[in-house]
Amino acid sequence: MENKSINSNISLEKHWFALYTKPRHEFKAAGQLSGLGLEYYLPTIKTIRQWSDRKKKIVEPLFKSYIFVFCSEVDRYYAVQQDAIVKAVFFDGKPAIIPDWEIESLKKVVENSNEVFVGEIPKIGTEVKIIDGPFEGVIGKVFENENNKQMLAVSIKLLRRSVIVHLPVSKVVEIANSSVLKE
Repeated sequence: MENKSINSNISLEKHWFALYTKPRHEFKAAGQLSGLGLEYYLPTIKTIRQWSDRKKKIVEPLFKSYIFVFCSEVDRYYAVQQDAIVKAVFFDGKPAIIPDWEIESLKKVVENSNEVFVGEIPKIGTEVKIIDGPFEGVIGKVFENENNKQMLAVSIKLLRRSVIVHLPVSKVVEIANSSVLKE
Protein backbone atom coordinates (compact mmCIF):
# COMPACT_ATOMS: atom_id res chain seq x y z
CA MET A 1 0.00 0.00 0.00
CA GLU A 2 1.38 3.39 -1.00
CA ASN A 3 1.69 5.96 1.78
CA LYS A 4 0.91 9.33 0.20
CA SER A 5 1.07 12.50 2.23
CA ILE A 6 -2.05 14.65 2.17
CA ASN A 7 0.17 17.71 1.81
CA SER A 8 2.17 16.41 -1.17
CA ASN A 9 0.52 18.88 -3.56
CA ILE A 10 1.06 21.99 -1.40
CA SER A 11 3.40 24.42 -3.09
CA LEU A 12 6.52 25.65 -1.31
CA GLU A 13 6.71 28.59 -3.72
CA LYS A 14 6.41 31.96 -1.96
CA HIS A 15 3.68 34.48 -2.77
CA TRP A 16 2.21 37.61 -1.20
CA PHE A 17 -0.95 36.92 0.80
CA ALA A 18 -3.26 39.34 2.60
CA LEU A 19 -4.10 38.45 6.17
CA TYR A 20 -7.02 39.87 8.13
CA THR A 21 -6.12 40.88 11.69
CA LYS A 22 -8.16 41.50 14.79
CA PRO A 23 -9.18 45.18 15.06
CA ARG A 24 -6.20 47.39 16.02
CA HIS A 25 -3.84 44.36 16.09
CA GLU A 26 -1.84 45.10 12.92
CA PHE A 27 1.41 45.92 14.77
CA LYS A 28 0.98 42.94 17.08
CA ALA A 29 0.47 40.73 14.00
CA ALA A 30 3.68 42.16 12.51
CA GLY A 31 5.56 41.16 15.66
CA GLN A 32 4.10 37.67 15.60
CA LEU A 33 4.95 37.17 11.91
CA SER A 34 8.46 38.45 12.57
CA GLY A 35 8.74 35.94 15.42
CA LEU A 36 7.97 33.18 12.92
CA GLY A 37 10.75 34.50 10.67
CA LEU A 38 8.29 35.45 7.90
CA GLU A 39 8.67 38.42 5.58
CA TYR A 40 5.72 40.76 5.98
CA TYR A 41 4.66 44.22 4.83
CA LEU A 42 2.55 46.52 6.97
CA PRO A 43 2.07 49.79 5.05
CA THR A 44 1.77 52.71 7.45
CA ILE A 45 1.06 56.42 7.26
CA LYS A 46 1.72 59.31 9.64
CA THR A 47 -1.34 61.23 10.73
CA ILE A 48 -2.05 63.99 13.22
CA ARG A 49 -4.53 63.11 15.96
CA GLN A 50 -6.35 65.80 17.88
CA TRP A 51 -7.07 65.27 21.55
CA SER A 52 -8.85 67.82 23.69
CA ASP A 53 -5.55 69.19 25.03
CA ARG A 54 -3.00 68.50 22.27
CA LYS A 55 -2.16 67.30 18.78
CA LYS A 56 0.15 64.38 18.20
CA LYS A 57 1.70 62.72 15.14
CA ILE A 58 1.07 59.00 15.12
CA VAL A 59 1.87 56.11 12.80
CA GLU A 60 -1.10 53.98 11.82
CA PRO A 61 -1.74 51.18 9.33
CA LEU A 62 -2.77 52.30 5.85
CA PHE A 63 -5.26 49.40 5.61
CA LYS A 64 -7.10 48.83 8.89
CA SER A 65 -7.04 45.16 9.95
CA TYR A 66 -4.79 43.98 7.10
CA ILE A 67 -1.17 42.89 6.83
CA PHE A 68 0.65 41.25 3.92
CA VAL A 69 2.95 38.24 4.21
CA PHE A 70 5.40 36.76 1.67
CA CYS A 71 5.52 33.04 2.28
CA SER A 72 4.65 29.54 1.12
CA GLU A 73 1.27 27.85 1.65
CA VAL A 74 2.67 26.01 4.66
CA ASP A 75 3.97 29.21 6.27
CA ARG A 76 0.65 30.95 5.51
CA TYR A 77 -1.07 28.21 7.50
CA TYR A 78 1.21 28.91 10.50
CA ALA A 79 0.73 32.66 10.08
CA VAL A 80 -3.06 32.44 10.44
CA GLN A 81 -2.61 30.46 13.66
CA GLN A 82 -1.19 33.57 15.36
CA ASP A 83 -3.33 35.25 18.02
CA ALA A 84 -3.53 38.66 16.28
CA ILE A 85 -4.51 37.19 12.89
CA VAL A 86 -8.10 36.19 12.18
CA LYS A 87 -7.77 34.60 8.73
CA ALA A 88 -6.26 34.81 5.28
CA VAL A 89 -8.17 36.65 2.56
CA PHE A 90 -9.74 34.16 0.14
CA PHE A 91 -11.01 34.57 -3.41
CA ASP A 92 -13.03 31.84 -5.15
CA GLY A 93 -12.37 29.45 -2.28
CA LYS A 94 -8.57 29.80 -2.46
CA PRO A 95 -6.13 31.98 -0.54
CA ALA A 96 -5.84 35.16 -2.62
CA ILE A 97 -2.36 35.67 -4.07
CA ILE A 98 -1.37 39.30 -4.53
CA PRO A 99 0.87 39.93 -7.54
CA ASP A 100 4.40 41.11 -6.68
CA TRP A 101 3.96 44.23 -8.84
CA GLU A 102 1.00 45.38 -6.70
CA ILE A 103 3.00 45.13 -3.47
CA GLU A 104 6.02 46.83 -5.07
CA SER A 105 3.81 49.64 -6.43
CA LEU A 106 2.18 50.05 -3.02
CA LYS A 107 5.60 50.22 -1.31
CA LYS A 108 6.78 52.84 -3.81
CA VAL A 109 3.72 55.03 -3.31
CA VAL A 110 3.74 54.80 0.51
CA GLU A 111 7.50 55.46 0.79
CA ASN A 112 7.55 58.42 -1.59
CA SER A 113 4.41 60.39 -0.80
CA ASN A 114 3.40 62.77 1.95
CA GLU A 115 -0.26 62.79 0.91
CA VAL A 116 -1.53 59.21 0.94
CA PHE A 117 -5.04 58.20 1.95
CA VAL A 118 -7.20 55.13 1.38
CA GLY A 119 -10.37 55.21 -0.69
CA GLU A 120 -12.71 52.95 -2.59
CA ILE A 121 -11.50 51.58 -5.93
CA PRO A 122 -12.47 54.02 -8.70
CA LYS A 123 -15.14 52.56 -10.96
CA ILE A 124 -14.11 54.66 -13.94
CA GLY A 125 -10.81 56.05 -15.21
CA THR A 126 -7.88 55.59 -17.47
CA GLU A 127 -5.09 53.11 -16.78
CA VAL A 128 -1.79 54.95 -16.60
CA LYS A 129 1.90 54.34 -15.98
CA ILE A 130 4.00 56.99 -14.25
CA ILE A 131 6.91 58.04 -16.45
CA ASP A 132 8.82 60.44 -14.21
CA GLY A 133 9.67 61.12 -10.58
CA PRO A 134 9.80 58.89 -7.50
CA PHE A 135 6.79 56.84 -8.66
CA GLU A 136 8.27 56.02 -12.08
CA GLY A 137 7.01 52.66 -13.29
CA VAL A 138 3.98 52.52 -10.97
CA ILE A 139 0.73 51.53 -12.71
CA GLY A 140 -2.67 52.80 -11.60
CA LYS A 141 -5.93 54.47 -12.54
CA VAL A 142 -6.70 58.17 -12.87
CA PHE A 143 -9.90 59.72 -11.58
CA GLU A 144 -11.13 63.16 -10.53
CA ASN A 145 -12.03 64.19 -7.00
CA GLU A 146 -14.39 66.95 -5.90
CA ASN A 147 -11.77 69.61 -6.72
CA ASN A 148 -11.18 68.20 -10.22
CA LYS A 149 -7.57 67.32 -9.38
CA GLN A 150 -6.25 64.25 -11.14
CA MET A 151 -4.86 61.58 -8.85
CA LEU A 152 -3.24 58.18 -9.25
CA ALA A 153 -4.76 55.16 -7.51
CA VAL A 154 -2.56 52.08 -7.10
CA SER A 155 -5.04 49.29 -6.45
CA ILE A 156 -4.91 46.26 -4.21
CA LYS A 157 -8.14 45.00 -5.75
CA LEU A 158 -8.94 42.09 -3.50
CA LEU A 159 -9.19 44.41 -0.51
CA ARG A 160 -11.59 46.69 -2.42
CA ARG A 161 -9.30 49.59 -1.58
CA SER A 162 -6.89 51.83 -3.45
CA VAL A 163 -3.98 53.94 -2.32
CA ILE A 164 -4.45 57.48 -3.65
CA VAL A 165 -1.70 60.01 -4.33
CA HIS A 166 -1.88 63.50 -5.88
CA LEU A 167 0.02 63.52 -9.17
CA PRO A 168 0.41 66.03 -12.04
CA VAL A 169 -1.02 64.91 -15.38
CA SER A 170 2.36 65.47 -17.05
CA LYS A 171 3.86 62.61 -15.01
CA VAL A 172 1.68 59.85 -16.51
CA VAL A 173 1.14 58.16 -19.86
CA GLU A 174 -1.99 56.26 -20.86
CA ILE A 175 -1.69 52.49 -21.25
CA ALA A 176 -3.71 51.56 -24.34
CA ASN A 177 -5.83 48.39 -24.13
CA SER A 178 -4.08 47.29 -20.94
CA SER A 179 -5.30 44.40 -18.83
CA VAL A 180 -2.67 44.87 -16.13
CA LEU A 181 -5.18 46.11 -13.55
CA LYS A 182 -7.80 43.52 -14.50
CA GLU A 183 -5.70 40.55 -13.34
